Amino acid sequence: MYGLIGKIRAARGQRDAVMDVLRASTGALPGCLSYIVATDPADADAIWVTEVWTDQASHKASLQLPEVQAAIAKARPFIAGFEFQVETHPVGGFGLPDGKTG
Repeated sequence: MYGLIGKIRAARGQRDAVMDVLRASTGALPGCLSYIVATDPADADAIWVTEVWTDQASHKASLQLPEVQAAIAKARPFIAGFEFQVETHPVGGFGLPDGKTG
C-alpha cells in the first residue's frame, strides 16, 4: 500500500470551500482505499488530507483523471499553499486490507 499525509493551507476564510471541493471529488478513484479530509483544531486555515492507495501508480494515475483535474482547478483559487506532505507505507488498520505478504 501507498500512503500520503498532507497539510493544505487555505486562503484566509476559505477552508470550507477547499474542503467542499476535496470531499466532492473523492467518489470513484481507482485504487484509493481511504481518503480522509480533516480540519486542524489549532489552525482555522489548515486542512489535513490522509490518503491510502493500493500502490503509488494508482495515486499518480488519479491525478490525470478529468474529474480530479477539474477539482484541482476549482480549488486552486482558494488554496494559499501546500505546507507539508509525507509518504507512508500503510500496513493495515481498521477499514484497510491486511498489508502482510507471505
